[in-house]
Order: sequence, then structure tokens, then C-alpha cells
Amino acid sequence: MSHYSRRQILGLGTAGIAGLSLPRLLQADETRDVGGSAKADACIVIFLDGGPSHHDMWDLKPDAPAEIRGEFKPIASSVPGLLVGEHLPRMAKVMHLATLVRSMHHSVNNAHAAAVYAALTGHDRGENGGGAKPTDHPAIGSVMGLCRPPKGSVVPFVSMPYITQEGAGGPPQPGFFGGWLGRTRDPLFIRRDPNAIGFGMPELSPGADVDGARMDARKFLMSSLGIVSPKSDRQLQDMEAFQAKAFELLTSEATRKAIQIEREPSAVRDNYGRNIYGQSVLLARRLIEAGTRTAFISWAPDANATWDTHGQNFKKLKGELLPQLDAAVSSLLTDLEARGMLERTVVAIMGDFGRSPKINPAAGRDHWNFCYSLMLAGGGFKKGYVHGASDRIGGRPSRNPLGPADIIASIYENLGIPHDLELRDRLQRPMVLCPWGDPVRELSG
Repeated sequence: MSHYSRRQILGLGTAGIAGLSLPRLLQADETRDVGGSAKADACIVIFLDGGPSHHDMWDLKPDAPAEIRGEFKPIASSVPGLLVGEHLPRMAKVMHLATLVRSMHHSVNNAHAAAVYAALTGHDRGENGGGAKPTDHPAIGSVMGLCRPPKGSVVPFVSMPYITQEGAGGPPQPGFFGGWLGRTRDPLFIRRDPNAIGFGMPELSPGADVDGARMDARKFLMSSLGIVSPKSDRQLQDMEAFQAKAFELLTSEATRKAIQIEREPSAVRDNYGRNIYGQSVLLARRLIEAGTRTAFISWAPDANATWDTHGQNFKKLKGELLPQLDAAVSSLLTDLEARGMLERTVVAIMGDFGRSPKINPAAGRDHWNFCYSLMLAGGGFKKGYVHGASDRIGGRPSRNPLGPADIIASIYENLGIPHDLELRDRLQRPMVLCPWGDPVRELSG
């Protein structure tokens, strides 16, 4: 697969008019690979939807006044001098595998959807909220599926366990979809609880009465029906692409086996945590191991359900959120390292923004976009490194500030995809992946 720079693709701008679209250009030269210089081949994003409190997890301020420092105490980690929150004891032991960024910021302090979109795509559109749109910039997994598709017959991009809504009953949040790359670049959404007894996806199996011959016959019939007007109608093209994707899923033995989480030893499942999120993280590891390129875990059914701790922040973190995260992330990093997978797998743990320095009257912390933290591991990122710093109350970056576009650009570059790669949408318009960010060289190992 060819690796075209932005300048080269600008020179090829008329190719679409001649009938040669970008996907075909990228496939034209099989002697080269977009990921040829990649430090990583896969990506797992654990997205703490709602806004995790950096003050109580990764950037505690024990010397600040009580209304700032809160109830939790810092503990030592496996990196000398690096302290984390006391309710992340297992993660503290694996911080030598990770990079911690303490100087994040962006412009969105109100709408979760807009902040999620900025965090996951690098496109900060301010307080312009709303749900996912076909004109949105694509998710990392959508781009990976196009530019670095799996080598075998396996689902390229999976998101679970929810299609997170912008508030209960609201529209789906942006940042998880194919956007202007088209619906066929959306992830496979797993919307069942992998911790539930009998978990599975029967739709990925053809059924006992459908053998290989019948599957081939159905595929031939569907392709025959599709020749009535193959390129005159965009919806028909989408339908044909969805049909092709469905058949691929039904015949993907690797995906079906990866979904069978009951194959994991009980002790391993216990380590990740017997809850919907811990088992989703384990399922992500299984899918990546099977050849899937990208797995997202969105840690909330809706934006206000979990990490949006406007009230009872310390009770929710201590009693549920942090123990679950601690088990899942520490198990994932330990597992990937032991299996020799961490070096080639980017792991990103992040949210839409942080929480306010000052505790509110409801014992909560409010939205805070002015400064927050995130964690990166594997896939070419430094081990045991802390980038940037916040001021004495965790309110503003005091050193080396970064925005979401810088992080997304860095992830793309480690995955072997130029952050300024120019792709074309379904109308052949040129679109740049992440034009406002720059890869942060200090983050790379």
C-alpha cells in the first residue's frame, strides 16, 4: 500500500476525475506500505466519557487548600518521584510502561459532544455541540481501516460497549464514526455486555442451516442484484458496501473466536474486573490479538452517566470508577507486555476534559477544559515519562501545554499514518486528517 505525502496527493488531485479514487491509489502499489515506518500496528483507546478528574487520579495537589486537594492522598508509583491517586494502586505499579501528560487543554468547557470530538479527532470546533454528523472528521479506527487494513479477514475497527449518547436519550456523540469517509468506515459496535452470562454475537455466525455453498450463493445473488445501477446512486453504493462488509464478518473466523471471551481463563477475567468495562477492555485485547487494528472502549452509556462527577465526586470515584479502571488498565498493560504486544500497540486512556480545581457544594467537581491529564502507553511512546505540568492548583498548564490535535497527530504518526495526510471524502473533496496539531517528539521513545 502506497505512502503518499500531502504534497504528492495534491499533485494527484485530478485522479478522482479520471475514475481513480484515493483508496484505489493507496492500493495501486503493493510493494510499499503506509505503515512501513510505523512504530505501532494497532491502537486501543479507553475513553473516560464525561471528563475524569485529573486532581484525584494523575495530578494530585496535596499542598493545596482542602477545597482544592480533595479527599484522596497521593501514593508512589513505579516511576521514581511520580505520584498518583491512592485508589489507583495497580496502575501505580505499571506507570514505568507509560507516558503521563499533565498539560492538556482545549476550548470546550460546556458541550461534552464537542469536547469528545476534539479529544478523539483533534478538531476543536469550540462549543459547537450536537450529535455525530456525516461531515465529521473520521475516527482513528476509520482511518486505520482505510490506510492500514488488517492483513486477514477480521473486523478492522470495533467500538464498545455503548454508542455513547450526548445525555440520556440524546444523539450519538461524534468522534467514533467514519464521518466523511462514509458509513462503511464506521466501527462494528458491540452493544452487549461481555460480562453477561452467555455473551456472544449470533449475528456474526451464519446459522446452523447455512453452509459454505449457501453463503456463496447468497453472495452471488446479492452482487447480481447490485448491478442494476452500480454507480448512479450513492445510497446504492453504500448498500453494496454494507452487504460486502456483512459477508466478510460472517466468514471471519478470527473475529468470531475473538468475541468468545469465555475462552479466557477465569483468573484473567477476574484480573480485568467482572464488570462491563473491564471485560470490554479484555475483549479489546482479544480483538487486537486477532488482527483488528483499532478498538475503542467508551466508558459511559451517556455523557452524564459515569465520569461526569458534578456531584459526589469522591464517592463515585472511590466506590466504583477508579477500582474498575485500575483493574482494567493495569491488567491490559501487563498482559500486552507479557505477550510481546505492547511495543506495537498504542494504548490511550483519556477523556473529554478534566474537572474543576475547586470542589462544589454538591461534593463534586465541574467541567474543566483549561487543564487536564491523559495517559499513553506502548506503540512508540516513552516509558516512565511525565510530559508537562500544571500550576499549583491544577488549573492551568505551567509547562509544555498541549492540545488534543497534538496528541492525535502523535498517535497517527506512531501508527505510520502522516497526520497531515490528505484524503478525499465521498465527493472527492480534499480533507486533511489533523492539520492543527504537530507530533510531539518528546513523547516518543
